[in-house]
Amino acid sequence: MAENTDNPAPDKKNDKNMKPRFNTNWIFFGIFAVIVLIQVFYPRNPAQDTTTKQLKEMLVNRDIERILIVNKEQAEIYLTKEAVESGRYPEVTNTGKGLGLQVPKPNFVMTIGDVGTFTAFVKEEQEKAGINETERIIPDNKNRHNYFTEVILQWLLFPVLLIVIWLFFMRRMTGGGAGGAGGIFSVGKSRAQVFDKESNVKINFNDVAGLEEAKTEVMEIVDFLKNPKKYTQLGGKIPKGALLIGPPGTGKTLLAKAVAGEANVPFFSISGSDFVEMFVGVGASRVRDLFKQAKEKAPCIVFIDEIDAVGRARGRNVNFGSNDERENTLNQLLTEMDGFGTNMGVIILAATNRADILDRALLRAGRFDRQIHVELPDVTEREAIFKVHLRPIKLAKDFDVSFLAKQTPGFSGADIANVCNESALIAARKNKTVVEKQDFLDAIDRIVGGLERKNKIISFEEKKTIAYHEAGHATVSWLLEHASPLLKVTIIPRGRALGAAWYLPEERQITTREQLLDEMAYALGGRASEELVFGKVSTGALSDLEKITKQAYAMVSFFGMSEKVGNISFYDSSGQADFGFTKPYSEKTAEVIDNEVKQIIEESYERAKSVLKEHMAGLTELAEQLLEKEVIFSEDLERIFGKRLADIIKEKREAGIPEVNESPKKEISSPKNEKEGKKSEKKKKKKNKPESDEKNEDDPDKIKSSKKSK
Repeated sequence: MAENTDNPAPDKKNDKNMKPRFNTNWIFFGIFAVIVLIQVFYPRNPAQDTTTKQLKEMLVNRDIERILIVNKEQAEIYLTKEAVESGRYPEVTNTGKGLGLQVPKPNFVMTIGDVGTFTAFVKEEQEKAGINETERIIPDNKNRHNYFTEVILQWLLFPVLLIVIWLFFMRRMTGGGAGGAGGIFSVGKSRAQVFDKESNVKINFNDVAGLEEAKTEVMEIVDFLKNPKKYTQLGGKIPKGALLIGPPGTGKTLLAKAVAGEANVPFFSISGSDFVEMFVGVGASRVRDLFKQAKEKAPCIVFIDEIDAVGRARGRNVNFGSNDERENTLNQLLTEMDGFGTNMGVIILAATNRADILDRALLRAGRFDRQIHVELPDVTEREAIFKVHLRPIKLAKDFDVSFLAKQTPGFSGADIANVCNESALIAARKNKTVVEKQDFLDAIDRIVGGLERKNKIISFEEKKTIAYHEAGHATVSWLLEHASPLLKVTIIPRGRALGAAWYLPEERQITTREQLLDEMAYALGGRASEELVFGKVSTGALSDLEKITKQAYAMVSFFGMSEKVGNISFYDSSGQADFGFTKPYSEKTAEVIDNEVKQIIEESYERAKSVLKEHMAGLTELAEQLLEKEVIFSEDLERIFGKRLADIIKEKREAGIPEVNESPKKEISSPKNEKEGKKSEKKKKKKNKPESDEKNEDDPDKIKSSKKSK
């Protein structure tokens, strides 16, 4: 292809413009220079210290050639050649001359206190020895400066060391000159990795399963680069950018890797956090350098992963509007993507899971012409993803992949890959030769619930409470129409949970109010079971209460499912409310919302209690089986309670039988029957109480019933 044959030319041009890296041979040259300096300025055999007694002997024997007083502090004694060769001074040898550049060195040195006293001492000793005045040694005085130690070491060595250390750390901080010249001058260079046809990228679109719509959009961009005439002859232009949006683990980065493997053009890969640096102006400089390299290799693709790190909306940061470096980097990115200058042949591909916080100017057409949503896979897509990840795994014969896809609702592609890997590890732990169905189920339990802790010490009373708690969840969910199908119930601790009920949620796009209320009712089934059986409640319902509280507030303030609040939603899809300090409603409305939430939760709790009261025998039997077996499955619940209410209603609808409220289980789920049951219970209580008590209890009940009728 024409665009591929032009790629090597810009590479050569870049090679010429690149500055040479630091050559390590200079280090060895510096060491050699230091050795030479030591040889020049310092002798190999330093002079020996002498004493006053030895100095007298030298003067008497006439072995001294001359005495030199240096800087009025030290006397250098030079012996005659005959004295050195006589052997009277074995500690003195012929001093090495090194490279022959240094001056002659003394044989002995002696520290003196005062020059006049020392001179008088030398004169006096020679007179005593009877030496003629013409042959006497007269000490000479000299001021000597050691420029190497006084100038170089004291004034130049320390600054040079500081500069070397600073250069070293700057190279380390800038990644050793990645993306351009070495040293501190590479701090503003782009850190993008370049993949071209010579790079060994093994991932292609065949390795990406379950993203058919997203693959179609991205493959069209790749096809445009391969066959541009197919689109340009109709007047079409290549999209300038595509933004991949979706939850974590759905395959956005994997899709970009497939583009790098399929496209026969240079592919630049960089993370959004690579533009963020502690130095002012570095982020904008890296953006300019990235697009400069991309334009030189056009046509090409630039992939920015986690673009929200640099593309967050301006003026909505936690720094209260300060002009920070990130905003300057974003401004430069906006200019490079679609500014005054042309940017032909450079396609921007980006990925994020926080599209709600991105700047509007970044999302407009002309910068990102396409926004590709990569959602969680459905059952068909999960089956295709399983087939991709099961290729290297040795499976048992007649293995049903569709079963795994049905058992993993809400799993992302990354979760499915983790399930396949965990199942292989579990099978290897059990010394199996193939991976079986049970290994995959254990892997799903491990990922969803956590590590199984069979050795956790739990008293019998706590274990009994946990059994009735989980049995309450299972019983209520089995007898409500819109509850999720139950898979199994266990009281074996996993992770932080002491027990769990495993459900298979229905994959639906919208949820009705009745479905939400049923979910809240069976979530409160555990707390209701504890109260009915033991007469007291425990802290085991913490996660259930947290879940239903958030769900109830969402029903009232987001979904408009409250009569008093009305069809009003305070949900902010733009994410601007994340940095606000005030609520979008008044204190009076907040009080109404709190009351509505409390009423919804109380009604769901009463429904759960009424269901358990009607089926107390089944609840007890189920809890006893849990205490005995620790794990029970849906078949055990069907044997105790019969078929699920949802299955019965479904069969009637398929058979065309009209729905009649004849089943006692159906009556329990009806709000009208609940009210009638409450009234009958209150009448029984009134008969057994005095009139004064009846009067005190009647008034609140009448008020409550009148509110409900309204």
